[in-house]
Amino acid sequence: MTTTPAAHPRPAGSGVGPRALAGVARPRGAAAAGQLGWYTAIGIASTLAYLVLYQLLREPLGAQTANLLAWVLTAVLDTAANRRYTFGLAGRAGAARAQLEGLAVFGLGYALTSGSLAGLEAVTTGAGRTAELGVLVAANLAAGLLRFLLLKGWVFAPHRTALRRCP
Repeated sequence: MTTTPAAHPRPAGSGVGPRALAGVARPRGAAAAGQLGWYTAIGIASTLAYLVLYQLLREPLGAQTANLLAWVLTAVLDTAANRRYTFGLAGRAGAARAQLEGLAVFGLGYALTSGSLAGLEAVTTGAGRTAELGVLVAANLAAGLLRFLLLKGWVFAPHRTALRRCP
């Protein structure tokens, strides 16, 4: 099995959270598995927060506005958590750029969820809240995969962030 040593500071893209042990050898796939684990945990928490916000805002503001506000309110926290835990970055250097690019990535997710809501409204009249939430969960799963790929390959790509990794 091929391994890479866990260096201090951690190698770019190790994604094993802020408490990685220095000097412990890990299989090469462990970095990706660590990133996916953190991303999944953060994604579940963000999705639950999104769904709660959507439910609270849906009645007074309507489906599309509630969707937009829930996405924006969870986007900043999600990006910050993924920056720190999934991709192992700390400090202010690059944080503003990451937030702006993270919002662009979230914009794609918003387009998927709002398009899904519009599609539901186009094919059914008076779809219930359960149907809306089901469509939003499915759209969030697709958006989550897209977000992970874009965050990993663009926003927090190792060649862009190598000097700002957490120890």
